Amino acid sequence: MPIIKEKDLTFFEKTYIPQIVKGMILTLKQIFRPKFTRQYPEIKMETPASLRGRPVLVLKEDNKERCVACGLCSRVCPALAIEVQANETEDEKERYPEKFEINMVRCIFCGLCEEVCPEEAIVMSDEYELVFESQEDAIFGKDKLLIPEKKLEKRLKYLRENR
Repeated sequence: MPIIKEKDLTFFEKTYIPQIVKGMILTLKQIFRPKFTRQYPEIKMETPASLRGRPVLVLKEDNKERCVACGLCSRVCPALAIEVQANETEDEKERYPEKFEINMVRCIFCGLCEEVCPEEAIVMSDEYELVFESQEDAIFGKDKLLIPEKKLEKRLKYLRENR
């Protein structure tokens, strides 16, 4: 196997002047480009359907959650952020989540819970601003998680097209 010798640098290249000049040219090009600063708190970002915001539960039009409390989301969650407790019901749907909590401090927004859900009951919303004053505020129960299906149409449509 032949030995490959790298090309020796010239004296001019050893001074790094060509690299400095290239960097300065790039900087000058960027200085004179038009600016595109977003005035964030006043002007919100338009989120694409593929954004993985905070996980939410889908609330059907008859004000019942889609979730059948199978527990797959809690089993697949790598951060162990989801807790589900099932209970029986007399409806056609045999079970429902009596307790459904997501610890948003632990959640890593990976979307595995959304992928594994057989009922499309848990989806990643377009909400990306999460602020908590304490650890207890970060535990979202069904009262904070249930979102009407109409508000989640964009995400549900995206999921159906990309499965």
